[in-house]
This record gives sequence, C-alpha cells and structure tokens, in this order.
Amino acid sequence: MQAINFRYKFDLHWGKVILPLLFFTLVISQAWAQARFGEISKAGQDDKLISYGFFLAGHTNYYQLKYSEEFLNGANTNLANIRSITPVYTPGFSLGFLGVFRIHDQFNVLLTPKIGFYEFRTDINYYESNLDPSIIQSPGGISNLPSGTQTVVTEATMVELPLLFKYKAQRFNNSRMFFMGGGSAMWRTKAQDEADLDGLVTTGRDFTLDLGMGFDMYFKYFKFSPEIRFSHGLLNIYRPETTDPIFRDAIAEMRRKSITIYLHFQ
Repeated sequence: MQAINFRYKFDLHWGKVILPLLFFTLVISQAWAQARFGEISKAGQDDKLISYGFFLAGHTNYYQLKYSEEFLNGANTNLANIRSITPVYTPGFSLGFLGVFRIHDQFNVLLTPKIGFYEFRTDINYYESNLDPSIIQSPGGISNLPSGTQTVVTEATMVELPLLFKYKAQRFNNSRMFFMGGGSAMWRTKAQDEADLDGLVTTGRDFTLDLGMGFDMYFKYFKFSPEIRFSHGLLNIYRPETTDPIFRDAIAEMRRKSITIYLHFQ
C-alpha cells in the first residue's frame, strides 16, 4: 500500500521545480524593486466589487502513473521486456481572462477561464531482448520484442475553468503577498475518436486541485501579479482499451501534474 503523504500526493520532484522558481524569483524581484520604492499607487484596483484582467502562463507538466499488478508479475511474459515507464516533464503555455469578485479587502473569489496547450512525453524503457526464444515464440508469447527507449507523445488543447479563492496579506506600500487555492474543470478540444489514435490514450475530461502563492505589485495604471501554482489531477484519465497493447497492461492509472508560472495583469 502506498503511503499517504502531502509531498507524495503532489509528487513534488524538487529538482524539476528549481528552474521555474528561479524564473519566478527573477520576475518578482524586478517588479518588487519598482513597486517597493516607487510612488504609492492610488489606482484602487482592490476597492472595486468586480474587476477584470488577463494573464499569460508557462507550465511544465507530466503524467503521474501507477504500475499495475501485472507489471510486477514475473510470470507475465508479455510485459517481461519492459524495464520502466518514465513520464518526462514537458513545457507548454496557456492564456486566459481574469474575473475578480471582492468579498473583503483581503479575500477575493476568482474565475479564470483559459486555454491551455499541453504536450505530455512518456518514455517506455525496454530491456535488451534476452528472453528464451521458446518463450517468445510460444502461444500467447511475444514476437519481435522491442528494445531501447520508445518515446510516446500526447498533445492536447484544454479548455479550463478554474474557481479560486485568494487570501491577501495587508498591503505594504505597493506590494502584498497572497495565497491561492481552489479547483478547476478541464475539457479537451480533441474528440475521443481522434485521441484514440495516440499510443498512450487518455480521456478528455479532468478535475484538478490547485494551490499557489505570489505577490500583487501595484503600478500607476495597473496591478501586476506573478504567481507560481501547483496542480494535481483528481481523476484517473488512463484509457487502456485503446492504448498500444505492447505496454498498456503495465499501467493501472494516470493523473495529470503541472507546475505553472502565471503573470496576471489587472
């Protein structure tokens, strides 16, 4: 049984988080210097009941997968040549609109519809073919066993509808820190019949849990809010019935994971 742990639940591989964090730090440091020491902004974006904006975002994403019991079954010769299945972090981007509903000076509700462009890469790593030929050619066995690494690419354009809750610290001059949390519904624009032609097939709908943090930077005519956000897919999106039969039985379930840097303009 797998241990229940916050770090494993979000599957945070810290080595892969370093690059987005460095970029995020560079962006906010430049904006912080201007907001902290500039003239106090009186634009009043936070005083409106409803305000609008837009955002651009860059993300790195991958599939978190769970091996099946058959993959661990040494007697299953059909999967004996598979050494591992390794999801690869792959970049993408998204853009959308920002609708902010003011509940309190420190608490907002956000509706942020967006379009996301995703590419998922998965490496299927095989052993060199060293099985007994009698096993390979036996009834139910495998002929023409693959070897090396096979990279499976899955592309998707997603329509996303996040509903988020934003808690903000007290404003200090032209800046304030905030924390973000909520969820999102996602729909793929590609039809399932077309998606079934991919090597590794997923369903077209998902729901995610999102957690993030960032800073509001107030300027004379607008507010700039850089944010880093972690998303965890809640649904098992794996579709084994149309996945490549060479490796489909090795996977029990898959979920989407992403780390995103948002640049909000309001």
